[in-house]
Amino acid sequence: MRLLILFLLFSFSSVFSQSKFKISGNIKSVENTNIVGASVSLKSEDKSSFAMSDSLGNFTINAVSDTITLNIQHFDYTDKKVPFYLQKDTTLFVVLQNSAAYLNEVIVENSKKRAFENGTAGKLNFNVKEFSLVPTLSGTTDIIKLLQLTPGVQNSGDANGYLYVRGGDPGHNAILYGETPIYGMSHLLGVFPFYNADHIQQVEFDKSSSNAKYGGRLSSTTVLKTNKKLPEYFQVQGNVGILASQLTLSVPVSTNTGFYISGRKTYIDEVIAPLLKKDTKKNDVQGMKYGFSDANFTFLSQFSKNNLLAVTAFASADELKIKDSNLNLKSSLRWSNFAVSPSLTSTISPAVSMSNAFYFTQYSNDLSMNQATVEMGVSSYVKDFGFNNSIKYAVKGIPLESGFQYVYHYVLPQNIAVDNLNSAVTIDENSAIKSSEAAVFITVKPTLLKNVTAEFGFRINYYAAVSDVSYLHFQPRVIFNFKRSDSYSFYAAYNRQNQYLSLITTSSVGIPTDFWIATSGGIKPQVSDEFSLGSTQLISNKITSSFGAFYRSMKNLLEYPYGVTQFNEVTSFKEDLLVGTGKAYGFEFMVRKNSGKFTGWLSYTLSWSDRTFEELNNGKTYFSKYDRRHNLSVVGMYDLNAKWNFGITQILSSGNRFTMPTSWYFVNNNPVKEYSEYNNAQMPNYIRTDLSVNYFFIKSAKKESALNFSIYNTFNIENPIYVVLGVNINDDKSSVVVTPEKKVLYKILPSISWRFKF
Repeated sequence: MRLLILFLLFSFSSVFSQSKFKISGNIKSVENTNIVGASVSLKSEDKSSFAMSDSLGNFTINAVSDTITLNIQHFDYTDKKVPFYLQKDTTLFVVLQNSAAYLNEVIVENSKKRAFENGTAGKLNFNVKEFSLVPTLSGTTDIIKLLQLTPGVQNSGDANGYLYVRGGDPGHNAILYGETPIYGMSHLLGVFPFYNADHIQQVEFDKSSSNAKYGGRLSSTTVLKTNKKLPEYFQVQGNVGILASQLTLSVPVSTNTGFYISGRKTYIDEVIAPLLKKDTKKNDVQGMKYGFSDANFTFLSQFSKNNLLAVTAFASADELKIKDSNLNLKSSLRWSNFAVSPSLTSTISPAVSMSNAFYFTQYSNDLSMNQATVEMGVSSYVKDFGFNNSIKYAVKGIPLESGFQYVYHYVLPQNIAVDNLNSAVTIDENSAIKSSEAAVFITVKPTLLKNVTAEFGFRINYYAAVSDVSYLHFQPRVIFNFKRSDSYSFYAAYNRQNQYLSLITTSSVGIPTDFWIATSGGIKPQVSDEFSLGSTQLISNKITSSFGAFYRSMKNLLEYPYGVTQFNEVTSFKEDLLVGTGKAYGFEFMVRKNSGKFTGWLSYTLSWSDRTFEELNNGKTYFSKYDRRHNLSVVGMYDLNAKWNFGITQILSSGNRFTMPTSWYFVNNNPVKEYSEYNNAQMPNYIRTDLSVNYFFIKSAKKESALNFSIYNTFNIENPIYVVLGVNINDDKSSVVVTPEKKVLYKILPSISWRFKF
């Protein structure tokens, strides 16, 4: 009898010890936003369980009483393991860091967040709010300029707001506002920030576009993520400066609905134009007038537990007028962007989440120019109607993401009207190019060995121009990560890209006379193959470093060597486009101090970029325009106390290349230029030092009031934006004197602004 009782007690205790309990929880980012589609897995000897966070970041998973470990994974965040002993229903609150280097998390005494977080294969994440100390002209964070301070990204100089990444052209970079492509990429010659940083929550930058979810560009992908957290209370924040002002409102409508709205406006004409008029030096651009405005809008509605509706919109408008008596030039240039995208993020089941988004985006520019006897007008635009689908799920605990994408392109490359010597000509490139692009993709992130993980991506693209050509391309991407120790990791990566819309640059500076053209008859899609490898080292709990090297080969590159347009001929620019190849390779280095009173980083890139076009340079290989051998950036930020902090940026880079005539001679008493090699000359080295100081009247999580003092180009170094050749002929026309004149846009520019939040 006693044995029977003991047996029954043992049996009941075993049943009790194996009781099932429920683990529920919420997963957020360090920015306190809900993370949708994070996989939560639990493995034991006899079974495994799996769940996925819903649109509120919540999850539920069942497990038996035991010592367990939850594995939490997401494509955009660092994996996290949560060990604990389960003996009752448990609720967890989990915070994930942005996808950082493949190293163990390091906890430091200073609670300040890391500004940059390196990822493998050239990936970089940062929260723009952590960079208020980095000096800028307007006193607000400039996302594009920040990226130019990182390895592998070249400083584009003054008068240019484009990105040049790992030897690629500016049009090789995708900038996505959420999931919507933006084709016009800069305000005034790159001096002003293109995006209102107060409306951007996070930036994801991938130098190699290694994520199979994104395609259509040979080089980098920059994803600007707006705030997806419902506003909890009404808040006003902004910046008032002497050159521009901005304002952002956070407005809760109900407990599950709210919106964010932002706006900016410049009044640079009232400040800079009088200074330009007073400065009559011959080497400065005269009579310039400029203005821009832009707006952002994000609407959020959590209309059910498993569904989040978001509507994002972006609009910008710019106008630049120049009257330069030295060049006898009058010109007006208008360019604008508009993008809108409704999206729905849904939790289908505990193991599956899905997002669907439609979008419309448009970029247009309109140039009118009057120089000497020539009047010209050039206009162009690109419009996209698109749809993006993405599904996140897991198979045996391995996270996967797959989806379908479609976009309809409507592109007008150029519509040119020229009045030359009273002879009116219209070059109508107006047959707008209509095309469709569809893609399916899948990304898998398995653990191969104890210290080896991988990311396998595969993308299939189908492109078809209406009644013209079609292409089917397979684009593999692969990344291997090896963690040698807790302080050292290594990666190797390969990816292939195809690009169907190409940006044709027509000027030596970054004014938007450039235009987009779609692949069609005679214009093939561009192709890139890139290999990269690198490592990340944890020098101490405050200092990290990273090394990297890359090699990229490119085919079907396009070149338009005739400037804005040809004045004296009626030709089709399609016939004038040249097709060639290119390659780029280099070495990258970065060291960062992540915490303490003094933080910052040093970035250096040594790179080569060349091009080969049969019709240029006698078919010989030449350096590309933005082959800048050395790029060095130093950024320092110092918190003196609760009231004062300081920032400094030092930039040193090789000058970009251009083509200089080597000799002149006469034909029928007219001077004629003769060239030796393409891009045979180089601009002076670019050197600039910027300073900033912040003084805080109030500084808390919900309220802020601060003055920002900034100096752009502190030491007043003249960095020319282009060179104009002055030609003088003696009276008997026996000799020609050519005088290069270097044009400088801006010298030293101090600014002051007031930043507020309440």
